[in-house]
Amino acid sequence: MSISSDILSELFRLRDEKYADFQKKLTPTHDRGHFIGVRTPELKRLARELRKRSDTDEFLSALPHRYFEEDQLHSFIISEEKDFGRCIALTEAFLPYIDNWATCDQLSPKVFAKHRDEMEMYADRWINSGHTYTVRFGIAVLMRYFLGEYFRTEYADMVASVVSEEYYINMMRAWYFATALAKNYEEVLPYIEQKRLDSWTHSKTIQKAAESFRITDEQKQYLRSLRG
Repeated sequence: MSISSDILSELFRLRDEKYADFQKKLTPTHDRGHFIGVRTPELKRLARELRKRSDTDEFLSALPHRYFEEDQLHSFIISEEKDFGRCIALTEAFLPYIDNWATCDQLSPKVFAKHRDEMEMYADRWINSGHTYTVRFGIAVLMRYFLGEYFRTEYADMVASVVSEEYYINMMRAWYFATALAKNYEEVLPYIEQKRLDSWTHSKTIQKAAESFRITDEQKQYLRSLRG
């Protein structure tokens, strides 16, 4: 039996129909048949087991996957890859097949944090890819690894310059700027004061920042005054 068959057998053994209904509501870009209904802790456990198998590459090469849970497993397996070169190769092979925000956001390779110099080039390439979830992932990379002491205004410029009508891109742009305000308030505030974002992303950034525990009440009050 192939690894893909083994995986599907295990996923269907773990299925929870009510949880699949819940996942469908969270991920409206897919119909109900795309979801088996397996909870994240079980998927992470299975991913750890699969990483030990000698035939895991067979599963990672079997793209596109049929089910949401297979995509989630794929993300979890890549996220634990310790070899940077292999991790980048697996990531770039998988990104064009990501078709929902949840799988995109679960893809978070730990090894990237140790290779920030190399990651700058990849983030720029992904943000300019034109593929909704690759763009979203590129912005997420800047948010995860290039804020705080690693922040530079050119990174914020990259995110501000994205022009898109895609909800899942602009929501990530707002998330990026709200997080950047929490970590680099003085450097990022001019992007809001000068209204360098489109009106929807501008408003959503302020909303998300106002919900943050990491931003002071005084800062929140000032940001709210910039809504109009």
